[in-house]
Amino acid sequence: MSGVTVAVVGGAGVAAQLGKKGTVSDLTLFDSTHDGHHATIVEPTHFPEKFAPLLAALGMANRAVLVVEALDRAVAEAIATLELVDLPTLVLRGPAVGEDELGRALKGGRLASVPQLALDLPQLREMIDGWTVPPNPGTVLVPIDHAFPVKGVGAVALGVVRRGTLKSHESLRLWPTERSVEVRSIQVHDVDVKEAATGERVGVALKGVDTDELSRGQILAPAESLLAGRELTAERLQRCRYYRGEWGTGSQMTIAIGTQTAPVSVGPITDLAVSLTTDRPVVYSAGSAAYLIDLNATGGPRIAGRLTLETPAAPGHGPA
Repeated sequence: MSGVTVAVVGGAGVAAQLGKKGTVSDLTLFDSTHDGHHATIVEPTHFPEKFAPLLAALGMANRAVLVVEALDRAVAEAIATLELVDLPTLVLRGPAVGEDELGRALKGGRLASVPQLALDLPQLREMIDGWTVPPNPGTVLVPIDHAFPVKGVGAVALGVVRRGTLKSHESLRLWPTERSVEVRSIQVHDVDVKEAATGERVGVALKGVDTDELSRGQILAPAESLLAGRELTAERLQRCRYYRGEWGTGSQMTIAIGTQTAPVSVGPITDLAVSLTTDRPVVYSAGSAAYLIDLNATGGPRIAGRLTLETPAAPGHGPA
């Protein structure tokens, strides 16, 4: 078995034609299985009304597909965001969009050099069936994107194995909390398995936690394998070239790391680093990408830029 998670941005109704409808929240998930290959299609359903679902979908995904059916404000914001995200991306052009005008919209950014094709659903389905996730050895890491209770089972967390192999009955930390949980059982596309490899989407029955204690952005991983805290240090900003606002020391913004978001205060800024303080603990690894969001932006995109998180230098802020 192999698995891949694909974020489909834009093109209302495209994701629904790529799989069977599954989990629905501010994101809608569609599942497809073909010849032992599992694909999960993630649609940020509440975008552009809300910005967080877009980054959550991209944070869950191994690949992104941008469907451009019109060069409107939502597409412009998606382009600005995808330019900052290191994710293999395919751009599909709807019939109402000319190749030259799309080229002008993408000029000067990362997406100018990614594959650009006319929208063809049969071709897209075939391409997705061929996409795989390379092995990512190391300690297991499973970000949680949804959770729900199951009668007779207890709390079940949904997520994608991003690193290592998830195994039944192993004990893991529920980051950024200090709680230890046990993996009672694992399902991959509703099939019970003893373990799940990198790239596979899993439903994990957990012992030692209630459903209301689980939330998007938490991570299942061994103790000592990640960092958690409120005080963050990051390298200087890679600014979004379309962002029109200003920010600096004292600014109140939102930070996104993987699938988690939190309000953040911008602290001292030097030539080498930015200090940040979140309103609650977040979980990350040294080298993780973080995105600064300005939810009060009145024009242009809400994403201000990208930061790279560093290992905290101050005592007491290492692995907890």
